[in-house]
Amino acid sequence: MQTEKKVWFPAKRYGWGWGCPNCWQGWAVLMTWLSLVFVGLLLIKERMMLYLAYMVVLTIALITICYIKGEKPRWRWGKD
Repeated sequence: MQTEKKVWFPAKRYGWGWGCPNCWQGWAVLMTWLSLVFVGLLLIKERMMLYLAYMVVLTIALITICYIKGEKPRWRWGKD
């Protein structure tokens, strides 16, 4: 029985937040987010406020996924 959760987004070595994904699920989330950013740009390019609201929703979704499937974020100064 596996009790450890699989981390999709490891913590950055320096600073606060997450680094590059370390498994295919993390890369799939990141590529999906990036694709949705560009599709939204193409479809909503004349309405800047609508695009900004769209980006806020997408970014909150990405941060939520990183928080759930990544290591706990905290400030790091290299090898901890």
